Amino acid sequence: MKATILNPIVLIPARLGSTRLPGKVLAEIGGQPMIAHVLKRAQEAGLGPVAVACCETQVAEQVEASGGAAVLTNPDLPSGSDRIFAALQSLDPEGHHDVIVNLQGDLPSIDPLYLAAVLKPLAQGYDIGTLVAPITTEAERQAPSVVKCACAFADGAEIAPALYFSRHLIPSGKGPFWHHIGIYAYRRAALAQFVSLPPSPLELRERLEQLRALEAGLRIGATRVAEAPFGVDTPEDLERARETLSRCA
Repeated sequence: MKATILNPIVLIPARLGSTRLPGKVLAEIGGQPMIAHVLKRAQEAGLGPVAVACCETQVAEQVEASGGAAVLTNPDLPSGSDRIFAALQSLDPEGHHDVIVNLQGDLPSIDPLYLAAVLKPLAQGYDIGTLVAPITTEAERQAPSVVKCACAFADGAEIAPALYFSRHLIPSGKGPFWHHIGIYAYRRAALAQFVSLPPSPLELRERLEQLRALEAGLRIGATRVAEAPFGVDTPEDLERARETLSRCA
């Protein structure tokens, strides 16, 4: 039986600590910090309330100055998933929101329609929804930073089970390859279970948090979209984001 999605909330984990681009969530793009652009994209999706789960007052102040809601969380939390769960407990202790969308804070130009797309697997009974896009270049195929998802879409299908994730090219043989986009929609119970679990063996081996969910038996469904959104991880990415968003202004 298909489950009904009733009341989503969008949570954006954001922290200043970044190995390759420290402080990137507050990096200026078109006169605004990057987190303000991500916040706006989430609000434009119109799915429900939006809040930023952060651990520094500087981030919270910038979010609030941009008209958004911020929740300060423990800086010692190990991951963005833990951060959004802590924010959820603070914002919604009574459990009104049954679906949580986890939107990364470094996607300033993401299409708001992608946030609706990530909900679609939950309507088919999956515990977690995520997104994939076709891999189109050899550079994508070979880059360890591009996470690949093993999934197979039936003819005309928009959603498929996500069977495995890897930094290596999978699966073998002829056929399309899929670029995993790190946006998730969790059923509330699935998120609670996920953050209660220790890191799993395959998660540690591949350095991919979503493998913990698969190893625990949670079902992940992937919605395919046209192309992967542009994320900001390096100074070069930041300059590209500035150019892209200036053209869209």
